[in-house]
Amino acid sequence: MNKDQAKGTAKDIAGKIQEEAGKLTGDKAQQVKGIGKQISGKAQKIYGDAKEAVKKATKHG
Repeated sequence: MNKDQAKGTAKDIAGKIQEEAGKLTGDKAQQVKGIGKQISGKAQKIYGDAKEAVKKATKHG
């Protein structure tokens, strides 16, 4: 696992927590920020996954 995968996963989890906290308190802005953080985290993890795939392909290719 590379740093982008780890940071992306952490950001996604933090976003889920922030979204749920917003739901519990009725704070729509926090919900939206949490969803945004999740999207950003997922994108960063996908980028990290792609880097890993390229790294593995160049080692075996």
